[in-house]
Amino acid sequence: MEFRKTTDLLSTTYADALAIRKTVFVEEQNVDESLEIDDLEDQTLHLVGYVQDKPACTARLLKKDNGDIKIQRVAVLKDYRGTGLGLKLLQEIERFAVKELNGSRLILDSQDHATPFYEKADYTVEGDGFLDAGIPHHFMQKRIDQI
Repeated sequence: MEFRKTTDLLSTTYADALAIRKTVFVEEQNVDESLEIDDLEDQTLHLVGYVQDKPACTARLLKKDNGDIKIQRVAVLKDYRGTGLGLKLLQEIERFAVKELNGSRLILDSQDHATPFYEKADYTVEGDGFLDAGIPHHFMQKRIDQI
């Protein structure tokens, strides 16, 4: 398992992140591509996990002005789901957010079906649910200044 990070939208790593996101969100979940690829692409750090040099999972991180790190576009390809790869991705995000971004809190908008996954990793639901791209979500957070 290897993780690669980039902010370069012309890099192979970014192309791999987009390919995973298009497969999971656009093809599997029918999210409109214009919603999936947005104007934050060049403001975020893109992280891709590779298994035997094949792209398998991705997420992107946006550092907010208040010190929060927003986790977005978390996706694991179908062949790798249920293998613990998602948890490894979260652990890498947390490590990077603390050591490199000096973040104090991780925040994310979880699709409702994924909320139990994040709860197992000590994220907590805050507030009421909402729809994003027609999919039910909940805001979740985890303090990382105490890690």
